Amino acid sequence: MIGISDIEAAARLIAPHIVRTPTVASPGLGALLGVPVTVKLELLQRTGSFKARGAAAKLLSLGEAERAAGVVAVSGGNHGVALAAMAAALDVKATVVMPRTAPARSLALAEEAGATLRLTDGMDSAFELVNTLRDEGLTLVHPFDDPVVIAGQGTVGLELAEDADDEPTDVVVSVGGGGLIAGVAAALRARRPGVRVWGVETEGAESMSAALKAGGPVPVPLSSVVTTLSPPAVSRLTYDHVRELVEEVLVVPDREAVRGCLELADHAKVWAEPAAGCLLPAAREIVSRVGPGARIGLVVCGGNTSFGELTDWADRFGLR
Repeated sequence: MIGISDIEAAARLIAPHIVRTPTVASPGLGALLGVPVTVKLELLQRTGSFKARGAAAKLLSLGEAERAAGVVAVSGGNHGVALAAMAAALDVKATVVMPRTAPARSLALAEEAGATLRLTDGMDSAFELVNTLRDEGLTLVHPFDDPVVIAGQGTVGLELAEDADDEPTDVVVSVGGGGLIAGVAAALRARRPGVRVWGVETEGAESMSAALKAGGPVPVPLSSVVTTLSPPAVSRLTYDHVRELVEEVLVVPDREAVRGCLELADHAKVWAEPAAGCLLPAAREIVSRVGPGARIGLVVCGGNTSFGELTDWADRFGLR
């Protein structure tokens, strides 16, 4: 299990390379949900998501031979962008494997940062290709199955614990492979032990929910439009943290995740991707269970979606 000392060490290591993003009250979301809401704005992080933290932590931990070999990552979008940018900043050659369904903006940003981009037909084949490239000698920077990466992501929770003026009773975190929620939950368990941590996935990207039902990681069929939450399976490492530290993982429809993006724009004045939009329908469910005494914390994990993509989804789901 990742400990608070691991997360504090990661925080010191990556501090010169990342942004300490704002943790602020959101009166607009408070009015929408009917309870106080605090937001951790990781969409203002370098490369537009929390992923820069874990990528920086891993790259800075590598030895000379590992750096010289070049690094490789598999990603539904944000991890690849973050690794490409951080590798360029640290003068490490990077290869990023993404499915063709990844957000167009993410594909462009990874390439613009100087990474070699390899595209596959889906996330399953992306994971297969990255394993092949690792076996050929590249250094793997896994998006979630790595304690150094998880400790880096856990610095989000460390900052939330230190910076929230109104301590949340319930913190909501999006779940893809589980690296972010594992790190955040570990940090909050140590720093704010009374806080409940909840996960949220979208239908068709239910790898952690399926693992919790099965008693361990299992492969899942992927169909969600939220490709950044769509690994084919979680890892034993992230599963163990969620099983131990997280209250529950809720599952919401894609339509409600997209609606959440529009509500975040309207009520919080932030431009978020569906991986963050799914927080709002989950928060509504949590408030209905906890009651009016709830104080909600939302980790707004990323904002890497274009106007065209979001309006296309809104049209598809009849939200405009």
